[in-house]
Amino acid sequence: MMRKKIWLTLLAVGSVLALGGCGKQGESAQKQSREIPVVQKDIFAMDTYMSVTGYGERAEEAVAASLQEITRLDKMLSVGNPDSEISVINSEGTGSISRETAVMVEKALEVGERTGGKFDITIFPLMVEWGFTSGEFRVPEQERLQELLEQVDFHQVDFDSEQGTVTLEAGQGMDLGGIAKGYTSDRIMELFREYGLVSGVVTLGGNVECFGTKTDGSYWNCGIRDPFDESELLGAVAVKDSAVITSGAYERNFTDEKTGQIYHHIIDPATGYPADSGLVSVTIVSKSGLLADALSTALYILGEEKAVEYWRQYGDEFDMVLMTEDKRVVVTEGIAERFTSDYEVIIAGAED
Repeated sequence: MMRKKIWLTLLAVGSVLALGGCGKQGESAQKQSREIPVVQKDIFAMDTYMSVTGYGERAEEAVAASLQEITRLDKMLSVGNPDSEISVINSEGTGSISRETAVMVEKALEVGERTGGKFDITIFPLMVEWGFTSGEFRVPEQERLQELLEQVDFHQVDFDSEQGTVTLEAGQGMDLGGIAKGYTSDRIMELFREYGLVSGVVTLGGNVECFGTKTDGSYWNCGIRDPFDESELLGAVAVKDSAVITSGAYERNFTDEKTGQIYHHIIDPATGYPADSGLVSVTIVSKSGLLADALSTALYILGEEKAVEYWRQYGDEFDMVLMTEDKRVVVTEGIAERFTSDYEVIIAGAED
């Protein structure tokens, strides 16, 4: 049966699970795996549990370097750290940024432009107002949301890539949380290459990125959590050298005590309210974790029809798995043959 119980306690906090090591291997493959040193270590950073696993002679060094990199990037980007690059800009309205942050800002602005503003790094004031940055959740007054919406506009961000500076309009705030973990997993892949690893995988909450294949040469099998039953999988996709990143309403949410209504953290920059697009889960598969992270949020807000339209235009960069409120699963044709599910699957692009 495809829909098996999730048994990895640590990884269960994420919406995508790296299950590549769970499948059966032949005797020779098992022997090969035993001969290749493997190191796996965990860390809590960027408000989520993370796990880094490396295979190779220098796996110990590579994994240690990866944990250091995660910690460094977390300090540099966290809006909860008053000394981070992002916090300084939010406080002062302007500031210098590192080359790495510039890469993230540039990609974020590009995805924002391509998606008609559905990915907007100036969403920060709205996230604060809803309490998603502090954990002190509340439903804002409509009037207050309208005030804040006037400040949410990535077009107003003055980004000078040559000088490495960012300037915001008065009242604006920036948050790279929707793209930072994707960049981080890409950096870990670079470290794995630098240390000459054979194979590896990193899980950052709902983000998974796989280095190469498994040690026996087979693809990693990444399971996607079922939004309607978090102990089950809606499906799994086989990948190599790819990021598999999911956004879902079930990841972070709260229930209004007065009305019983559930509000999730994926805020639509156009309305100021949690996105109500008809989708409950969006998984992006791409060679770039940076891109996949941003798109999983943006396409969730866009909804099924516009997400498929976006894929038709930029499908050479990614593939995706969508799940709708009425439990339909839509998979793009680029990964259709590598995707398995007990749900009925609709293949986008097959009719072209």
